[in-house]
Amino acid sequence: MTAIIDAHQHYWKTAAQEQPWREAHHAGLERDFEPEHLDPLLATAGIAGTVVMQSVDEPAENDRLAAYAAHPTVAGVVSWLPVRRPSEAMIELDRLTIPKHVGVRCLVADDPMDWLHDREVLALFQEVAARGLAWDTVPITAAQVANVTALAAAVPDLRVVVDHLGRPPIDTAGWEPWATNMAGLAALPNTFVKVSIGINVLSAWERWDAAAVAPYIAEIVRLFSADRLMLASNWPVVLLRTDYETAWQDLATQALALEPTEHGRRSILGGTATRVYGLERFAAVARSR
Repeated sequence: MTAIIDAHQHYWKTAAQEQPWREAHHAGLERDFEPEHLDPLLATAGIAGTVVMQSVDEPAENDRLAAYAAHPTVAGVVSWLPVRRPSEAMIELDRLTIPKHVGVRCLVADDPMDWLHDREVLALFQEVAARGLAWDTVPITAAQVANVTALAAAVPDLRVVVDHLGRPPIDTAGWEPWATNMAGLAALPNTFVKVSIGINVLSAWERWDAAAVAPYIAEIVRLFSADRLMLASNWPVVLLRTDYETAWQDLATQALALEPTEHGRRSILGGTATRVYGLERFAAVARSR
């Protein structure tokens, strides 16, 4: 039986690091979020493990993630890597000793990410792929999605994971160019998408609005199919607008209702994350509640 995996969540101690992405209206996130806070929620939802994501761009973040990796519900860790600076990135890759290390990421905000075309950056991503690591990214603009698409095409062995539905214009009820951009990504078999809601949409909303998300989830399911989708909470960021259980159940209900097969539903709930990140190597996914 496929273990249920929350494919995207964070841990942090507020006093341990600066989080420059957090703004004045994110005061609810200015506290510690540790495994003991999430574990009861995972147990209630029947979730066997999670993929813990970096939230700060600094080497010390990777040391903190290494400590979290020891926790039994952590199925995998996506670390920080300064991919726009290949020489520095290679040093950090060689330094890393993170248990359950499955991927890399850095925060990009609204940087167009033109540097993804650089020859040395492409070589770095080839090395990332050779080490069996995926690359997570949070593109929020059309230029970013175009550059991520070009990178995925240039390095076909790299598993590219696009977080938070590729930042659809949910808050404005828009559609283009998001839909066309995501269709371009979907044409590449090494791209994957997380069914989750990012901080940009959460910040724009006045309240949690599951109905507003529905057409975007439907389009992503249509474009990518279950074998390239993974369900994710984005806890604790999602607490800006709702609780863990509501977010997980609303996203799961919408995505699973569009998938007619049991195999597909299991893929969205954990099979895709397990395969893309190679989580079967680690103990957490061996448990299925």
